[in-house]
Amino acid sequence: MVTFTLSLLALIVGYFIYGKVVERIFSPDDRPTPAVSMADGVDYVVLPGWKIFMIQFLNIAGTGPIFGAIMGAKFGPSAYLWIVLGCIFAGAVHDYLSGMLSVRHSGAGLPEIVGVYLGKRTKKVMLVFSVFLLLMVGAVFVYSPALILGHLCGDSLTWVYAWCVIIFVYYFLATMLPIDKIIGKIYPFFAIAMLFMAVALMWMLFVKWPSLPELTDGLDNLSPSSGTIFPCLFITIACDAISGFHATQSPLMARCVKSEKQGRPLFYGAMITEGVVALIWATVSSYFFYGGAAAELGVPATLQAPEVVTTVSSDWLGVFGGALAILGVVAAPITSGDTALRSARLIIAEFLHLEQHSIRRRIYICIPVFAFTLGLLWFNIADENGFNVIWNYFGWANQTLAVFTLWAATVYLVRRGKLYWITFVPAVFMTAVCTAFLLTSDTAVGLPVTVGNVAAAITVVLSVSLFFAWKSKRNRICNDNGI
Repeated sequence: MVTFTLSLLALIVGYFIYGKVVERIFSPDDRPTPAVSMADGVDYVVLPGWKIFMIQFLNIAGTGPIFGAIMGAKFGPSAYLWIVLGCIFAGAVHDYLSGMLSVRHSGAGLPEIVGVYLGKRTKKVMLVFSVFLLLMVGAVFVYSPALILGHLCGDSLTWVYAWCVIIFVYYFLATMLPIDKIIGKIYPFFAIAMLFMAVALMWMLFVKWPSLPELTDGLDNLSPSSGTIFPCLFITIACDAISGFHATQSPLMARCVKSEKQGRPLFYGAMITEGVVALIWATVSSYFFYGGAAAELGVPATLQAPEVVTTVSSDWLGVFGGALAILGVVAAPITSGDTALRSARLIIAEFLHLEQHSIRRRIYICIPVFAFTLGLLWFNIADENGFNVIWNYFGWANQTLAVFTLWAATVYLVRRGKLYWITFVPAVFMTAVCTAFLLTSDTAVGLPVTVGNVAAAITVVLSVSLFFAWKSKRNRICNDNGI
């Protein structure tokens, strides 16, 4: 519990100190935001700051700070280091800059921003990459809550299919209607429920003060079956530390902020909040797997993440806690799936230069988007391993998206003559992580770990060399032109 307490304090201090540093480097000002200058009553709508925070938090959270933290806690105390350091120096910086760059570029989506700073070819790659990622999120986050709700109604698959239809209809409405009509009204309630559950569990941890593996015990991998700490831990704990999916969601709220100066609490702050929730669940899970909680509850320590959530919450928090757990596990994926498909609509519309004020033009894009998502959903249901296949590809694609976002932000900072190291260092690190995972994962290339790590190191050297070669060339051109 000492490691948990210090980690919690580190996240809070990180927000107030490093968050302020990042904000000063970016330098928000009083220029009109897209929500003001481009208001359309559909996607560009000024919302209250507290509501934007709640929506942003729930958008980026999903089941990440719960399931990712539970699976990541199996690795041992190293999970704490990644959540804290990743959150403060990588994830929150990534979310803040992706959101603020969207504000500075008329609410542009991720592919457009990447295209401005990494070139048109990269933009096209990112368009396909990000849209496919978002559709995978939409498909996966239909079936998992439908399974839970279906089992609550009965054992028949008919209930599962019925809930799939209901959730899918909700997705369509949330994607089509103005952002303040559905998302703006229900998201704050779900966010409050998730935060209340996390705070209640944290209180119980302090009351129980269990004996847990601490950082002082070492960073040994306590669950070799989960994979190696590098790179597997950094892919398993994704949304809790850094996630490319967040960069597709931040533009949704970038279109709703009234002032650039709201950026630090809304983007950086939402990510730190997710890190706090992840820390709580990582500690609960550490207690469950390694501190004797499973035995105390009379259940095996091999339970899967959703079962850990419902078992612990019901026992610690009673009937009300169990209800909150179900609400969190069901609402979190649904509220990430709907905004994922909404983001896909906007990204495609932006690429096609198709305005979205008209319902008819929104439908033009929604039909193929939902048709493809329905195909992925059918694969998810028909193939017993479908969920795992889609989720594995999502995990790697998610972190790879963060790599492109960080490199784009680095180029932006270089062009503005600002301190680019705040994004350069995490960009280099995540390049190594994603390359190593792609090369060593059994679902991808499947090379031996040593070979994959060496190849990742070579990739890092090449990418860093190309970056500094570009930077040097740019400096010569600027000096020659007296810029």
